[in-house]
Amino acid sequence: MRYLIDTNIFIYLATDKELLSRDVTKIFGEYENLLYISTESLRELIVHYNNKALLRKYWKTKRDMLKSITEKYGLQILPLTPDVMDTYAKLNIYHNDPSDHVIISQAIAMKMPLISDDNRFPEYRNEGLELIEN
Repeated sequence: MRYLIDTNIFIYLATDKELLSRDVTKIFGEYENLLYISTESLRELIVHYNNKALLRKYWKTKRDMLKSITEKYGLQILPLTPDVMDTYAKLNIYHNDPSDHVIISQAIAMKMPLISDDNRFPEYRNEGLELIEN
């Protein structure tokens, strides 16, 4: 099965796996599952790296951090496509975070469950989001 992980889930995976629920840890441990991260999450991670010391404890550079996403954690990076942007343009907005809206739109457009710890995401089930809550 294919899963899209939210930015916060990648941060937990990389910095403190104990923050991942048993169900999410099981998904990550099943060999046949394919895990993806959005290009929008990469942008968010770079912003976090620039603004918060937390991520600098784990990677010397932003490029090291980005490289680890595929090489160490085995995630595949999903580009933003016109279909994703079309879904984004139609999305009803329930909270004010444009990056979240892009990631949610990507999950909907790509028909992939989104794994997240964000308590604002359940409302987007009305928009067609399949959400796995951490």
